[in-house]
Amino acid sequence: MVDTDFVHQTVLLNEAVEALLTDLNGHYVDGTFGRGGHSHAILQKLQPQGRLTAFDRDPQAVAVARQWQDQRFDIRHATFSELAQLPAASVQGVLLDLGISSPQIDDAARGFSFRHDGPLDMRMDPTAGLSVSEWLLQVEEKQLAQVIRDYGEERFAKPIAKAIVARVRAQGAIAGTAELAQLIAGVVKTREGGQHPATRTFQALRIFINGELEQVQSALHASMQVLAPGGRLVVISFHSLEDRIVKQFMQTQAKEQVMRDDMRWMLRQQAQSMPLKLLDRMKPSAVEVQANPRARSAIMRVAERSDAPFVTQGRGY
Repeated sequence: MVDTDFVHQTVLLNEAVEALLTDLNGHYVDGTFGRGGHSHAILQKLQPQGRLTAFDRDPQAVAVARQWQDQRFDIRHATFSELAQLPAASVQGVLLDLGISSPQIDDAARGFSFRHDGPLDMRMDPTAGLSVSEWLLQVEEKQLAQVIRDYGEERFAKPIAKAIVARVRAQGAIAGTAELAQLIAGVVKTREGGQHPATRTFQALRIFINGELEQVQSALHASMQVLAPGGRLVVISFHSLEDRIVKQFMQTQAKEQVMRDDMRWMLRQQAQSMPLKLLDRMKPSAVEVQANPRARSAIMRVAERSDAPFVTQGRGY
């Protein structure tokens, strides 16, 4: 049964679709179907010969997509990094709407949020891998502190990790989100801007348990393989860790390369033949943020694929 009680407000809906579509008879990819906001808008504009392939790792999202009756549309239960399975240079546009969806946050049973108590899970695909509760049973304090620091940018990572590990060793699994949030709040006494003390730690655990940043990097690489010349890469990110990866990747693929050869630095004057051309950077309007506060941190970046080969060696991406 598909749960339709949780609604997702798609961020930068019209702006993303406008940036993505260059050929209404083309083949496009929505790497994060969610509840289908972008996909629906894309299909409304595509001609009968157009095609849309969507990906989502969340079984609930896939179940929603499979109810759609449109021969131009195909849904795959997979992470967006697996778009590399598509034929090379076969796609006119790739859209990646990163992060977590509102239905995932609002459904307490998914364990993403501390606003309502639920099982401490946080997996985008509950059928794969360990839940956060299970992982905390086996993690060492040093690794946990590093995860919280690196993925949550949390300055109290060490005392938080110490408290969590001590609690698990003394009493066993932390089963619920409310208990974990309360434990963290007992360690972090101050937080800027009224932010809940557990916000950064919950973000860190979610990103780690789902391998989100690694998925983003893989998807960016895959997009370069499947995009045809002139195809668009449109990425919407919601926090600095994601956006930093996207920004650096696009800039690296769009600018002249500095390469080291035989201990000498040489500048390759080939700016016109780089794999990407940067087109736009956009944030939601004040009107959209007022209507949907979760949009306030969103950044959309747009680039266009050229016919230059995509070379990863020496780039770090």
